[in-house]
Amino acid sequence: MLHANKLIPQGRGLAAVLLKRAASIELDWAVRSKYHFEATDSQGRHVGVSLPDGSVMRGGDVLVAEDGTLVRVLAAPQPVLFVRPCPQHGSAFDLLRAAYHLGSRQVPLQLAPDHLKLEPDPVLARLLDAMQLIVSEEQAAFEPEADVGAAQHAGHAHGDHHAHGHAHDHAQATPSPQPHVHGPGCGHGHGHGHGHDHHDHDHDR
Repeated sequence: MLHANKLIPQGRGLAAVLLKRAASIELDWAVRSKYHFEATDSQGRHVGVSLPDGSVMRGGDVLVAEDGTLVRVLAAPQPVLFVRPCPQHGSAFDLLRAAYHLGSRQVPLQLAPDHLKLEPDPVLARLLDAMQLIVSEEQAAFEPEADVGAAQHAGHAHGDHHAHGHAHDHAQATPSPQPHVHGPGCGHGHGHGHGHDHHDHDHDR
């Protein structure tokens, strides 16, 4: 068995030829969020992983075994809920509002400009549907936002600190007008012609 206790984020500093030759290991988020586990790589070898607490393993990272063997980490497709704004009655602000409510529940969440991704949960799916969002279950890699403090503790912070010289004059900043949120009680008729396609799936954690 290979014993891996080191992780190189995105294989930074490694030659491309080494990464191309390296075996890979495909893991869903439930496994990648653990610090200690065993798996089988693409060459059929058993790999025992033991990383420092607080480590965040992402697709594209590289595990380093005690003998120097490299194993590329791939994010396995898994069931996820895609959350998108309603094109007829919604806006991108609806996603921001949904992210706020999900964050208050400490739900692992992947953010994108036009959608959110989270693990299947029937209660959350109904909540999001009631917020006039389109919810659908699909198969995709899941890379939720990491806790910044934990990532820095595990050495995943950027090694070079960028000194941004932008002069932000906050005293002269004017607040943006609050956007109108479509939803229950807003006074607009929401004749949703689309189906909110979500499936109830229990967590298999």
